[in-house]
Amino acid sequence: MTNLTLLTRRDPFASFDSVLLRRGFGPAQKDAFVPAAEIVRDGTDAVVRVELPGVDITKDVTVELTNGRLVIHGERRDERAEDSSVYRLREVRYGSFRRSFTVPRHVTAEALSADYSDGVLTVRVSGAFSDDEPKRIAINGATAEPATES
Repeated sequence: MTNLTLLTRRDPFASFDSVLLRRGFGPAQKDAFVPAAEIVRDGTDAVVRVELPGVDITKDVTVELTNGRLVIHGERRDERAEDSSVYRLREVRYGSFRRSFTVPRHVTAEALSADYSDGVLTVRVSGAFSDDEPKRIAINGATAEPATES
C-alpha cells in the first residue's frame, strides 16, 4: 500500500471552524446549526457563499469584518408552535450560527459586498487575491560579481 501525502497551499480564506469540523470536533450542541459554505475565486475577488434557507436575512443575519476575519453570524428561528403529541422527523436545524473566515490583511470593509437570493448569502471580497503574485525583494549588501572561469 502506498502512503500518499498531499501538499496544498495554505488558503487565506480557510475557516477555523471548518477545520475543526473536518477533524471531528463538532459544535458544542448536538443540534447546532452550521450552514454550509463555499469559497471560490473569481479573478482577483473571492466569493463566499453560505446556504441560509429559511433565515430572515434582514433581521437575523450580520456580516462583519473584524480583526482580519469575515464573520457571518445569525440565527434560524423555528416559528412553528410545538405539539408534543405529534411525532415527526426533524432534520432541519435551528438556532444560532457563526461562520468565520480569515481574509488577507489588505482587505477593508469597503471591499465587501453582500447579496441574498434563493436561500444563499453571497459575500464578494473585491481584490482579495490582488496581492497573490510573488514579489521579488532586493537583498541589501549583495553585489553581483562576475563568474570566473577556472
